Amino acid sequence: MSQNKPLGHLGIIMDGNRRWAKNQGLPALEGHRRGYDKLKKAASWCIKKNIKILTVYAFSTENWNRSEKEVSYLMNLLRTGLLRDVKELGEKGVKVKFIGQISRLDKDLQRLIKDVEAQTRANKKLLFQVAISYGGRPELIFAVQKIVRQKIRPEKITEKVIAAHLWTAGVADPDLIVRTSGEQRLSNFLTWQSAYSELMFIEKHWPDFDESDLNKIVVEYNKRQRRFGV
Repeated sequence: MSQNKPLGHLGIIMDGNRRWAKNQGLPALEGHRRGYDKLKKAASWCIKKNIKILTVYAFSTENWNRSEKEVSYLMNLLRTGLLRDVKELGEKGVKVKFIGQISRLDKDLQRLIKDVEAQTRANKKLLFQVAISYGGRPELIFAVQKIVRQKIRPEKITEKVIAAHLWTAGVADPDLIVRTSGEQRLSNFLTWQSAYSELMFIEKHWPDFDESDLNKIVVEYNKRQRRFGV
């Protein structure tokens, strides 16, 4: 059997913040705060494991349907977190990129995102992709609309052409996608890109995820044989 290449791109569906908070007798919003804090640690752990790309599902297009209070809290959490952590991310060599319907965010948050991307663009240790206001199907619609606007002839449309028009254009597909909190579905995350990704589902809620869990995930991934239909 052929040896797998090392885990290069990890996708994480960070599920279970609200359930974790409920189990702890804490407000749901506190679960989101703890989840954000764990996210920063996960980036550092990926660097230690020589994982080059980390893509996290931070806020889906469906999440806009949550209460105004919760959505506002999540956006403020991102806003304050970026302002506070951009320097630390830069010092760690993290390049930050946001994917999704960024135009749906408040104007000041859009500007902040652009600033963070610009400040970290030259960093090489980890590409940290944050999927916000993201959905795999909306991403495909976005790609098709771009292709139509460019008047690309039908016979010229290939998988490479479609991939080049996605929000993740130029980034390798995920080798592995992990979802926490026991749910076993992808929920519109990296719909095109996950075609050949390995999948893992773990019971822990995201705020309880720790470095030992990442180590176990890497060990399990290394045991798998990725055949790509061969």
